Amino acid sequence: MSDADQFEPGDPVKRYPRVEPPVQHQPEPGLQSRMTPVPDLGEESYRGLGRLTGRRALITGGDSGIGGAVAIAFAREGADVAIAYLPEEESDAAHVLEQVRAAGRTGVGLPCDITDPGACRRLVADAVEALGGLDVLVNNAGKQLAVDDLEDLDDEQFEATFRTNVFANFWITKAAVRHLPPGSAIVNTASLEAYQPAPDRLGYAASKAAINNLSKGLAQQLAGRGIRVNVVAPGPTWTALQVSGGVSDEQMAAFDDENTYKRAGQPAEIAPAYVFLASAEASFVSGETLNVNGGMVTP
Repeated sequence: MSDADQFEPGDPVKRYPRVEPPVQHQPEPGLQSRMTPVPDLGEESYRGLGRLTGRRALITGGDSGIGGAVAIAFAREGADVAIAYLPEEESDAAHVLEQVRAAGRTGVGLPCDITDPGACRRLVADAVEALGGLDVLVNNAGKQLAVDDLEDLDDEQFEATFRTNVFANFWITKAAVRHLPPGSAIVNTASLEAYQPAPDRLGYAASKAAINNLSKGLAQQLAGRGIRVNVVAPGPTWTALQVSGGVSDEQMAAFDDENTYKRAGQPAEIAPAYVFLASAEASFVSGETLNVNGGMVTP
């Protein structure tokens, strides 16, 4: 973990060391606490400035990785936070909620299988009840599995990827929008894969392109209601997706070499993009995709 706060200047290439992960495997969904090395969520480095004071946020996939880092950053910026995660991820979620509460904010854990539309609707209702309302939604939970050959990509896996990454985004947003007052923000998570699809991640890459497109259309539809919709598209970031079938062994061993910086990103580096897009500082920003990817050029 880095102990330098996010405002400290310096060479961005050397801000974090190379991950250089040993090849490792976990069953889906994977636990961050069992990874080597453990990803940095900004526990020791993120310092808030009150940019989200009084906000109430629901973050899916908030138990670890980028979602966990966003939950910690939001809390330190003054927001109350509800995180959605799978029951198997309870131990990771407990760590994030501990950080949220240590910041003096309300932290609510909501175990949920977001591949079920009814569960998505209940998730939103539970978050609204627990937080007393909702004005920030972060659709971040994702499914990524690498399959080399199209013939080996079975129908069930392809559908599960879209149900997790795209359908749940739609179901949760549809349920949440009636609760979002003017000034609210929706931030969705796409990926560099939306622009540069890896050949072994057809389902994941296509789903992330769909999220990007859905968000840009929704930004136009919701503008008249005073709700902004934006996207963060991370590049290669060290999270539990990688150790639970998201990349091949060869890709994991060379994970640091994928981007221009020649090191993997850490979730702590991605979270400030969500803070900006959720905050009033981004009042004139909607329909935007903010690429956070270590210098990898995108359209």
